[in-house]
Amino acid sequence: FTEEKLGQAEKTELDAHFESLLARADCTKNWTEKIYRQTEVLLQPNPSARIEEFLYEKLDRKVPYRATNGEILGQYMLEAAKEFGSGTPYGSTLIQVGDCQRRLGGAEREFLQTSAISFLTPLRNFLEGDWRTITKERRLLENLRLDLDACKARLKKAKAAEAKAATVPDFHETRPRNYVLSASASAVSALCVCVSQLWTEEVEKVSVISLPVYVTLLLKPTQLPHCSLQHCFPVTFNLACCTIAFVRCCAVTACVHTCIWQAEQELRAAQTEFDRQAEVTRLLLEGISSTHVNHLRCLHEFVEAQATYYGQCHHVMQELQKELRRRYPNSFVVNPRSVRCPSLDPSSTVPVNSLSPEVEALQIEEVHPPASGTRRAKVLYDYDAADTSELSLLADE
Repeated sequence: FTEEKLGQAEKTELDAHFESLLARADCTKNWTEKIYRQTEVLLQPNPSARIEEFLYEKLDRKVPYRATNGEILGQYMLEAAKEFGSGTPYGSTLIQVGDCQRRLGGAEREFLQTSAISFLTPLRNFLEGDWRTITKERRLLENLRLDLDACKARLKKAKAAEAKAATVPDFHETRPRNYVLSASASAVSALCVCVSQLWTEEVEKVSVISLPVYVTLLLKPTQLPHCSLQHCFPVTFNLACCTIAFVRCCAVTACVHTCIWQAEQELRAAQTEFDRQAEVTRLLLEGISSTHVNHLRCLHEFVEAQATYYGQCHHVMQELQKELRRRYPNSFVVNPRSVRCPSLDPSSTVPVNSLSPEVEALQIEEVHPPASGTRRAKVLYDYDAADTSELSLLADE
């Protein structure tokens, strides 16, 4: 792995389709994790509460009941109404608004539970289940790929050693300098040819250990050509030198062939394991498509739960508004924003409810100051200026 990073080793490249599957899986994991975290923040903005729930889940314990903010506010309003008196206008209104807040809190709780089950749980199952399996198989595939590349490197080195040892040394050049040519030269040549034929025909049967035995048999005096006594020792010495050189060459060749055979066996085994693991990983990566379909369905359910929640909140608030209008028609003002009236002084304001739709739709560019004279208007209720361009007024001014 270090040599690959340094650019000193070859790397087995995966096909383009496999690489695209890997990139798609990584993209799915990253965005799913971001969506999951932000959805948690949306449903539970309090980080301390999220950490507490996380700890309870890890300890395999039930999360204790926690009231929502709306339920707590509604409870406070109801308790305040008891203190102020339910017969007073303020107390009775607190009871109505407090009950409304409790209903809103209940709707929020139902929305949180539905969203957690239908949306958060599938996303978390993917991150903690399927993605962990994919990561484990990818890590195993990477290790098998490194093993495969190591086997390729060993085979390459063994073949290079074989090519280097392919050159057979000249056994006649191994004789001593003081050797005198005699009639035994033909015996030396015959021995070399005999041993070479034996090695060529039975290379798979003769091992490095048994090779000296064959050479010893060839060196028996009964198999040597007849020669005079004065040439026996030179011939024997020459044969021994040639034999030693040849044995060394044969030993090196046998080791090289053994290394190549072992490297080829290891390479075939590593290639088989790598192909099998690559197929397993590919099947898991192709399952990302079904994951997208599942997450799409969960997203639809989350949208439905959110729409139901906001619909319930809108319905509750509409009922509250109608009830308050009915009980206090003069004190309850809806949308108490103010706009400028073109028929009045430009510096004065009136409530929106007192303007007709035609006047409300009138644009500020269409308002022209009066030609001459002064106009007056009576203030209907107290008004505090929102900025320096408005006036603070009292009722009946």
